[in-house]
Amino acid sequence: MSFDPRSLLEKEFRTIRHTYTARDCILYALGVGMGMDPLNEECLPFLYEDGLKVLPSQAVIMAHPGFWAREDETGLDWVKVLHAGQEIILHKPFPASGTVEATTRVTEVIDKGDRIGALIVSDRVVRDVETGEELSTLITTILARGDGGFGGERRQTARPDAVPVKEPDEICDLPTLRQQALLYRLSGDYNPLHAVPEIARNAGFREPILHGLCTLGVATHALMKTCCDYDPDRFKRMRLRFSAPVYPGDTIRTEIWREGAEVAFRCKSLEQDKIVINNGYLLTG
Repeated sequence: MSFDPRSLLEKEFRTIRHTYTARDCILYALGVGMGMDPLNEECLPFLYEDGLKVLPSQAVIMAHPGFWAREDETGLDWVKVLHAGQEIILHKPFPASGTVEATTRVTEVIDKGDRIGALIVSDRVVRDVETGEELSTLITTILARGDGGFGGERRQTARPDAVPVKEPDEICDLPTLRQQALLYRLSGDYNPLHAVPEIARNAGFREPILHGLCTLGVATHALMKTCCDYDPDRFKRMRLRFSAPVYPGDTIRTEIWREGAEVAFRCKSLEQDKIVINNGYLLTG
């Protein structure tokens, strides 16, 4: 089936109801690299069930629609699909267990030409089923590298958040494991690009890459550590752009610039000497 942008805008996603437990929250925190030092007591509240806290970035996997770009009806060349950007708006911290639901909808399909591809923006609002309260809004941008040039309007996208041209106020280096992608996928993202070497090579990578949302989780850990005192209540809103893939085993350096409650940041793979997350913005409380 060929790619039709109008069909994506009209696509009806089913409402996902997602029940999660303390075990799921602990597995997620481990999947994004928390617990590398098991004696770090600042991380322990995200890894131990008594008084368990939920890492803010776990919002991205709540009531997630799955890797829908792989569905035949989309017509997308799914092997060439990459996560391009993500925004998380937290209305309140997630409880350590519960049932949530959300319905995804595609809001924009932007033609960036044959060479770049198509940008596809979707959103979903995650609600607590028991209370009806909105917990988070997730705005996701994917780049379908094999599906540009369909004749859509070649318009500009929103201006990215600026990163200051000066030395950062703080730097936080966090390692990833060689098996990090295999661990992170247990939280629900089973895209084989992150597990099967042959599929990764066919997509143009030397080996399976780390999930973009896992890299986002590592950045969240760095921001929680440096800007929020590991307090989820202080983490209000984050948005960023993915600029290059991370390979499992890379060390991720998060560079941070503070301006009151607002924080600019970007992340770099030290081994690749490459910016992997850019134009990062965090609002703290």
